[in-house]
Amino acid sequence: MPHVITQSCCSDGSCVYACPVNCIHPSPDEPGFATAEMLYIDPDACVDCGACVSACPVGAIAPDTKLEPKQLPFIELNASFYPKREGKLPPTSKLAPVLPAPKITRGGPLTVAIVGSGPAAMYAADELLTQRGVRVNVFEKLPTPYGLVRAGVAPDHQSTKRVTRLFDRMAQQRGFKFFLNVEVGKHLSHADLLEHHHAVLYAVGAPNDRRLEIDGMGLLGTGTATEMVAWINGHPEFTALPVDLSHERVVIVGNGNVAFDVARVLTTDPDALARTDISDHALAALRSSQVQEVVVAARRGPASSAFTLPELIGLTATCDVVLDAADHELVQRDLATASDPLTRNKLEILSKLGDASAPITRPRIRLAYQLTPQRVLGDGRVTGIEFGVTGTDQVRTIDAGLVLTSIGYRGKAIADLPFDDAASVVPNDGGRVMDRATGKPVRGAYVAGWIKRGPTGFIGTNKSCAAETVRNLVDDYNAGTLADPAHKPSALDKLVHTRQPDVVDAAGWQAIDAAEIARGGEDRPRDKFTTVDAMLAAAATAPTRPVHQRLLAGLLR
Repeated sequence: MPHVITQSCCSDGSCVYACPVNCIHPSPDEPGFATAEMLYIDPDACVDCGACVSACPVGAIAPDTKLEPKQLPFIELNASFYPKREGKLPPTSKLAPVLPAPKITRGGPLTVAIVGSGPAAMYAADELLTQRGVRVNVFEKLPTPYGLVRAGVAPDHQSTKRVTRLFDRMAQQRGFKFFLNVEVGKHLSHADLLEHHHAVLYAVGAPNDRRLEIDGMGLLGTGTATEMVAWINGHPEFTALPVDLSHERVVIVGNGNVAFDVARVLTTDPDALARTDISDHALAALRSSQVQEVVVAARRGPASSAFTLPELIGLTATCDVVLDAADHELVQRDLATASDPLTRNKLEILSKLGDASAPITRPRIRLAYQLTPQRVLGDGRVTGIEFGVTGTDQVRTIDAGLVLTSIGYRGKAIADLPFDDAASVVPNDGGRVMDRATGKPVRGAYVAGWIKRGPTGFIGTNKSCAAETVRNLVDDYNAGTLADPAHKPSALDKLVHTRQPDVVDAAGWQAIDAAEIARGGEDRPRDKFTTVDAMLAAAATAPTRPVHQRLLAGLLR
């Protein structure tokens, strides 16, 4: 009864280190880890001990006999990662390699500011706090933490969101402190943070979408899939997004996992979504939606599809997904020449999809290939989009009331730090921020996550990324190259409260969290607050909050 990793794998890597027989790959020290679509258990080497099950933060691992029907394809997917063998491979006793934790060798305490509270930030904090006496202060511009896990993971992927339970445990460690609803660059500067810390580690992600530069983008009814996911999840900066679902068709340009997320939500039964943490405004819009088809369009052919194999398996198991006859021919053409096993697996699934010429009986997703967007059509608002058929002079027009793009992310420049605009990252060497003019490290400045390496990998990929940065930061501290803070720890609290009286601490976040869970009742994991005012009102009910703030909470209700 070998164990199997399923679609919700976040590539955290904790299962790799928990496994006593080294049967989960790729491991964080292997070249393919950063780009792997998921991790895989070797069915011949697995000894069914179950250690990986308890180590997985998102519940993605189960015995093959306990999988749901839609998860059964993952049995073969796990096995296909490993070469075929004659007979059973004897389990090895070799442990998976574990990178040593950074060791502080000089007097402390080391004090680090982390800007951002998503996976890269939380993994960096956890890595730092393996050492006694370290103090970590996490700054987040929203009153709620965890970044894209809260606002960027589709609501019907609740298993993936379970990683926040791990982050909650990290935040309870001694030496960890939240400063939520505090924006670095507005309330505090980089120089302010350096006066109170040995180092500042930026884990701010890549918050901007890559924009499609064609005529008509900007018309009412155009937007990005990332914005839509934020709107669906109730991110307070996107609650007023003008989403019109009155037309029968939506077109998404780009076919990565985020495009799949939006397409899936737009075609899922709202009654099923009502059991998730989807925002109330999104659920109401979906209940009155007239959308019957979401077209996911890609410039290149099927073999170059950007979505991952696990996401394709999950999509086809839950939604009606179809192809035009011409795209079925493209799939067969690519399948005849594909040699990469992963690509062949994708193409084999695509080859079995239904025909788009069949009548639409319920909302569906149509995958379309070799379509290069040329212009968005409409006068004042969107009526459709015009494509060129890639490699030909043909033009194809698709009617739509909503056109979204999903063509990637860009990092955003950070005040007082160098920025590589072409790569949209902060230039760095192993997480050390580098001055491009001198070629030397910028003292006390570090990066982790997408702002360090670009928008690649999955939630758990940030674990090894953050670990590398933290090891270099600790090495610099041990070498005496980081300046000591100029103020006592208590001075930071005073400074923050002076600049931002509405700062939210860990108790405030716990009050928000508890209130959202209570609002969800028995049927939903939580019912999110979608405005900053509502979040602050809930935070002010925390027992440790001053009386005047609790009174303010009552006024805001």
